[in-house]
Amino acid sequence: QVHLEESGGGLVQVGGSLRLSCTASKRTFSNGWFRRTPQKARDFVAAAGWSVGSTYYADFVKGRFTISRDNVTNTIYLQMNNLKPEDTAVYYCAADDRGITGLGAYFYDSWGQGTQVTVSS
Repeated sequence: QVHLEESGGGLVQVGGSLRLSCTASKRTFSNGWFRRTPQKARDFVAAAGWSVGSTYYADFVKGRFTISRDNVTNTIYLQMNNLKPEDTAVYYCAADDRGITGLGAYFYDSWGQGTQVTVSS
């Protein structure tokens, strides 16, 4: 497994931006970002595979969020723009090294502790 640590969460106003960071203990084939609210289970947000340009997004964040990876520092980023109140959640970074870039939480075997994002209206 991989140790993951998220940072960058906080309180932001509607329409604002945040960049989440996830520092990994090593590079893996794929990384994902998921989010959880008290009302919903862990939802897929974005994922990045091994190849440059191999990125995937949930429909509700397309055009607003961007996932990227720095393979030198083993850091995974989630740039979040035009934030909405419904984006309020705990955001989790995930990693897996089995060669599949999955869109479901069951594809990932390593998880961070999460970082809270709150969007105020």
